[in-house]
Amino acid sequence: MPYRRHQYAVASMLGLDLTYLWPDARSAEEIRNVGQAEVVAFYPHRSVAPRAIWTALFEKAAEHLDVLVYSGFWLSEHPGLHQLIRRKASSGTAVRFALGDPDSDEVARRGEDEGIGDALAGKIRNALVNFRDLIGDEGVEFRLHGTVLYNSLYRADDELFVNTHIYGMGAYLAPVMHLRRVPGADLFSTYADSFEKVWADASPLRSFDDIMVA
Repeated sequence: MPYRRHQYAVASMLGLDLTYLWPDARSAEEIRNVGQAEVVAFYPHRSVAPRAIWTALFEKAAEHLDVLVYSGFWLSEHPGLHQLIRRKASSGTAVRFALGDPDSDEVARRGEDEGIGDALAGKIRNALVNFRDLIGDEGVEFRLHGTVLYNSLYRADDELFVNTHIYGMGAYLAPVMHLRRVPGADLFSTYADSFEKVWADASPLRSFDDIMVA
């Protein structure tokens, strides 16, 4: 193992992250410290997070604007969001929405866990109705997933909101972490990678006609 100063010198010369070359080069303390640097803010409940932060997040998106939720109904009713999404997509931002499949077992189970039964599937269908003017738009992709979500994700490039899920509680009452990508850290990338895994297995919605609205 090279001395630390040589590791940094080689990583700088090659333009690579230190941990890409030597994954075990950091101490546990260094991993903790750099991970904490990724956390910008923490809100104990999504409902108490300022509404303006969501618009501000999406406004920053230049390359990626990703949303992973079960229903996202509250977001589908967000004032001005549809215009913002269209503007971003037209400027070249890749916009991706992954919503839960209302007919999946996972959505049914989550509805039971929250104590709202079939209401969650209904919220998803209502959200899709609200989003119907965006489905099929150029640069905007919608997919339906059937996965067990441990959190909802809202990403704009190198910033990310993580809305954790808690058993028996609606997501609006669960905490939200605001993360920012930091070189050498892996908290942001861990969540970003999980989005990609769900997205890869989700079913595309090419038009509103693909949706069976109960």
